[in-house]
Amino acid sequence: MRILLICDDYWHPGQVPIDGVAPLSQQGFQFDVITNANDFSPEKLSQYPVVLLSKCDEVSKEDRQPWKTEAVQRSFIDYVEGGGGLIVVHTGTVPGKDTQALEKLIGCKFTGHPNACPVTVQPVKPHPVTEGVGLFCEVDEHYHIEITENDADVLLASYSAAQGEESKYQEDPYNNVPAAICAAGFVRTQGKGRVCVITPGHNLAVWQNPQFQKLLVNALNWCAGK
Repeated sequence: MRILLICDDYWHPGQVPIDGVAPLSQQGFQFDVITNANDFSPEKLSQYPVVLLSKCDEVSKEDRQPWKTEAVQRSFIDYVEGGGGLIVVHTGTVPGKDTQALEKLIGCKFTGHPNACPVTVQPVKPHPVTEGVGLFCEVDEHYHIEITENDADVLLASYSAAQGEESKYQEDPYNNVPAAICAAGFVRTQGKGRVCVITPGHNLAVWQNPQFQKLLVNALNWCAGK
């Protein structure tokens, strides 16, 4: 199955998801990659049964201008409603200045995270996406999200312990962050298409974790309608 991977922004180098999905070639998946959003066009979407979006609203890590225009957002909506599958991983949940239409399609938006820390991820509901996936723990950015659509079916939960140290992000320090349990993955449908959101994925170790790899394979197959 040929998949379109859209990745790379200032805080999230595209090489992480590129290397993260590389092992899946042994299971019949081939990935075409866009790291610079200037290479994106709405017409590209129709060439793929599933798109994996791991990129915020920045053209690339060198060019931080927004790229998720109204037309781009509309193209993703039309793609899913027409039967396409969309997997959104980690930074793909980060909202832009004017990305409300895409956020509604995705079904959530990122609201913050503490310092990178051990994050435990566990399936909480039987579903084809979580079939055979067990609990795993890796150092990651523990994404907190706001789920915006009532039909989001939460399949994964994540946990991180309380933190008291100051964040490396001086402009927005995270002091005395409490322990947190968050939704870490869900699915929804829109029109004829399927959407799957997975919030872990900042570090390569997460992508290469065998449980995360199984989760990705399941999500790709489910979003493709298999």
